[in-house]
Amino acid sequence: MPNHLLLFILCSSESLTMSRLAKTLLLPLVLLCLWWLHEGVQACTCFGPNHPQQDFCEADVVIKAKVVGGKYDRYTRMFKYDIRQTKLFKGPKKHFDAIYTGANSAGCKVTLAIGVEHLLMASLLPEGLLRMSCGFYKPWSSISATQRSLLPIYHKGCDCKIVSCTSLPCGTNKPTECLWTDFLPTRIDKQDQSKNLACIKRGYGYCAWYRGFTLPKKGGKGVKGR
Repeated sequence: MPNHLLLFILCSSESLTMSRLAKTLLLPLVLLCLWWLHEGVQACTCFGPNHPQQDFCEADVVIKAKVVGGKYDRYTRMFKYDIRQTKLFKGPKKHFDAIYTGANSAGCKVTLAIGVEHLLMASLLPEGLLRMSCGFYKPWSSISATQRSLLPIYHKGCDCKIVSCTSLPCGTNKPTECLWTDFLPTRIDKQDQSKNLACIKRGYGYCAWYRGFTLPKKGGKGVKGR
């Protein structure tokens, strides 16, 4: 057999072997990449923290509700909390009896205490289900009286922008911005603006901080701040 023909057969055989080897190795790699992509899509990353007003404006639904139970829901593949809604602050005029969250920490699962009344800010899915991930959720007892007075007016500041300031110098660039300085080391009350202030649009398109007021008790009067 001529040398060049033998060389051709050997090279062809080697190419076929390498091709089979490449296919053998390529399939698991492709499957692994697809799994990574799937996990990346499913994984949840929360940015923040946000001022409560920002979470209020971004939420589709804001309610006060007592959590009465919770379990993994196989149909939605999410964790389902059964709730008893007691007040609606934002959203469609309907009664919600459940709220869903991620099945695990990778899906930004929200942990709510059973038997406790909460303030919940959530998204409304196309299926009509409430979904929580990175939004605002706190026991109602931890919501300050002043912040409770701000809940009905947060919507008046949704056209405003709250700008975080974590170190000096910092400032605003537009008249529609409010400077959020709760994180400055010099602040004595680290949550004053979060608990007691709302960035509300005033006259001539300007936005400014508005201080809420303590809700009046029976037979007394509340004190309205600046």
